[in-house]
Amino acid sequence: MATPLAVLVLLAAAASLHAMPRAERHETRHQIDQLEEAWRSAILHGNISAMESLLADDYMAITPTGILQSKEQALAILRSGTVHFNSIDLSDRKVRIYGSTALVTSRAEVAATGPDGNISGSYRYTRVYVKDAHGVWRIVSFEANRIREPGEHR
Repeated sequence: MATPLAVLVLLAAAASLHAMPRAERHETRHQIDQLEEAWRSAILHGNISAMESLLADDYMAITPTGILQSKEQALAILRSGTVHFNSIDLSDRKVRIYGSTALVTSRAEVAATGPDGNISGSYRYTRVYVKDAHGVWRIVSFEANRIREPGEHR
């Protein structure tokens, strides 16, 4: 059973979500879509400076293997070239806006290799953006999970 405080917090969040004018919600979604494409392009082309500007200083990711990865670690891997992406095709994107936070869920069809070989496959991910004090959207969190077919082993 929900506590009165939890109900109050949920009602306040719902009210603030509807408080944003429709045009502003549309513009914010458009900005996030552009940032998603900038991220995809930076990964595909090994663009360190673009990735550095996309990630917040306190960025934290959870990789498909369950490893935590900071901004510095993510940039080091991109610099090293030990993970190479041939293609990333995104679909089924959903963007939800909660004030200065945007939550993106999507599906990615990936063709890539890592230090241990082929990491190609289908993935679902969640990425969280937060608008900083200067009004710039930055990625603060990312988590990806491999989609396994029925009967497929790890």
